[in-house]
Amino acid sequence: MNRLLDPGHVVSHRLGVLSRVLAASLGGYVVTALISALMALALPLLSGASRADAVMVATMLSFAVYAVVAIWVFCARSALRAWLGLTGVAVLVGSMVLALRIAS
Repeated sequence: MNRLLDPGHVVSHRLGVLSRVLAASLGGYVVTALISALMALALPLLSGASRADAVMVATMLSFAVYAVVAIWVFCARSALRAWLGLTGVAVLVGSMVLALRIAS
């Protein structure tokens, strides 16, 4: 039987696509929010910019970050790798945000 017509393969493929869509939308949002928070906290320390300017720059850059994250999710070899990558980035960036919040 043709693999493309196999009902199990079709369902598996559709679940993989659904998982990637959820990873790109929900996981991408979480990662983008954490990266924006990190930029908003780090920019005043690194460049001497005001907090308001840092928040504005971080917010504007977050649109590009979200697009890159969404594209990356669909370029990953599998949905599992996409989720693992998003989780790893979220844990790393989240711990950096937490460290900067404690330090300031």
